Formats: sequence, C-alpha cells, structure tokens
Amino acid sequence: MNKEQELKNIVKERYTTIAEQGKAENASSCCGATTSSNKVYNIMMDDYSATKGYVEDADLGLGCGLPTQFAKIKSGDTVIDLGSGAGNDAFVARHETGAAGKVIGIDFTPIMIEKARANADKLGYNNVEFREGDIDNMPVSDNTADVIVSNCVLNLVPNKTKVISEIHRVLKPSGHFSISDVVLVGELPQALKEDAEMYAGCVAGAIQKSEYIQTIENQGFKNVTIQKEKPIVIPDDILKKYLSTEEVEAFNTKTTGIFSITVYAEKQGGFKSITTNNSNTCTPGGGCC
Repeated sequence: MNKEQELKNIVKERYTTIAEQGKAENASSCCGATTSSNKVYNIMMDDYSATKGYVEDADLGLGCGLPTQFAKIKSGDTVIDLGSGAGNDAFVARHETGAAGKVIGIDFTPIMIEKARANADKLGYNNVEFREGDIDNMPVSDNTADVIVSNCVLNLVPNKTKVISEIHRVLKPSGHFSISDVVLVGELPQALKEDAEMYAGCVAGAIQKSEYIQTIENQGFKNVTIQKEKPIVIPDDILKKYLSTEEVEAFNTKTTGIFSITVYAEKQGGFKSITTNNSNTCTPGGGCC
C-alpha cells in the first residue's frame, strides 16, 4: 500500500468515528482525534446557526469557515460540495441555488454518505444528491459545476495538486470555487507541530499558505482571492505542554501559525470554433478550437 492510500485510510477511519459522535464531542476535541483541552473550545468552526438553509442535524462541527457565504451561488446553479460530510454545506448551498438548481455532495466515508442522504430525505430535497468517492478522482463528468465549495477538507488530502486539477476539470468554463481550508504560515516548532495538526482540523497535510495559492494558480485558475482569513487559536494549556512562556507569547502573535483561509478562484471561459470561408476563428463562449 502506498503512502497516499495509507493517509487516506487513516482519515477515513477517523471520520467514521466522527460520524458516530455528537457535535459537542467533535468541537471539544478536534475531529475526535485527541484528548480535549480542560476547557471546551470550538477552535475552528464559524457559527452557522444564523445561515439560511442551515440544518442542525447535518452540522457535525467540523468546518473551518463559511465558504457558501462567499461562493456567489445563483438560483439554478449546479453546485458541488467536496467532503460533504452529513450535508450541512450542501443544504446551505441548496438554499442559494433553489429548487431549480442541483447540489452534489462528494465524500469518501460511507457512514457520512448515509447520514447526508438520510438528512436529504427528511428535508424532501430531490435536487440534492450525495456520491461516495474521492475528491481527487471525482465521480463527476467534465464541465458539470457552476460553483464548487468545500469546508476544511483539502488539508486532509495527500495530493492537493490532483484535487485542484479535478476541481478545474469538473467546473464549467467561467465557473468558480470558494473553499475554506487550513494552511500554515512560517515554520512551527517541531514539538508543537504534531499536536497542533490534530487540533487544527485533524490536519493530515496542511501546507504553507503561499504554496497553497501557487498550486491553485498553477492549475490555470484566475482571479485567485483570499476572501477571509483567521488564525486558529490553540488553547494556551495545550501550547504550554510543548513551549516555554516566551514561545507561547511569540506563537500567539500569529506571525507564524495555523490559519483558516477561504479562497476564491475562477476557471477561464472556453472558446468556440467558427468556420468561415474555410478558415477557423476562435471566439469566446464555446469549446476550445
């Protein structure tokens, strides 16, 4: 078994456990992966409770942002939610796209798919579906989505370049994405890094923010924009297990550390081949000539 598959198996096992826990357990110990602090902290997730389309039963407390808030979803859009979990972001997206649109959630954990489908059935949503599969090899045809959203998932995937490439493939020309994720800024103390990764959204592979943005640009996306950025606040009682008082103070300045970012980017539009007097001319609006 290769390293990437081993990491995927670890994440799948972890998220199977998460699906069987309650939201409070997931909030107090990141993804249920480690012993919680002596206080209950929800160190990552933004508050969804006032968001239109929010479904409490579908909220497992696992996100690190509100990507749907920034995703510019319009009525009738086809939206794909990567790492859809129990369906929370998919249902918020469904509120925006309406009955005329379609939402596809993708997750590779079977129990999450079961939970999401059960929630969709309870809500009577016949235009929201959930597909089991890897987000670096999506069970979706080319040029399907107007919008892609994702909430704190890409950091868990070993091959981020492959995921970004897949996002580019399944977006329609001129489609766009809004993704919330965890990134690093600067080098963390090694003693802290392994524990901090567990607390920062069960990070199996967060990378430097600059590398994250460059990976998106390298796949041909344009207008790459950070829509929101916030530090992931790790409780001091955890930091003090690994760092001196001076190091804790330095870490809390956030010149280095772990951050949640929401990133927006657009796929370029295509071109249409027009034949006039035996000559081909490319014009905006269609397939590439």
